[in-house]
Amino acid sequence: MPTTVDYIEFVCDRINKQYNVRYNKMFGEYMVYVNDKPIFLVCDNCVYVKKLAELSVLMSCAEVCIPYDGAKEHYLLDIENPELMDKVTEILERITPLPKSRKNNDYVNILRRIQM
Repeated sequence: MPTTVDYIEFVCDRINKQYNVRYNKMFGEYMVYVNDKPIFLVCDNCVYVKKLAELSVLMSCAEVCIPYDGAKEHYLLDIENPELMDKVTEILERITPLPKSRKNNDYVNILRRIQM
């Protein structure tokens, strides 16, 4: 069952208000961005966190799942636990880089084709 708009908005409301939070629909499911960094994957009304060494101790009791066919294993985040949600958000926001701008890459690729 795909993620509902109500659920994705509920997830975003659970994130500490000190952050700029938004979501984007991707391939029928959602990516949650915190301060423009892709932090949470939301599929089938479940919140997934990428398995990273920085989260291994904190998420040691979390269920490990595959959010969609072909994906790597992720931790299943208990968003009903506000302390865990805050800690995971803080860690991931700190260590996750901003995505590279695709517009600039497209522009550079066009220029390269013209020069050939």
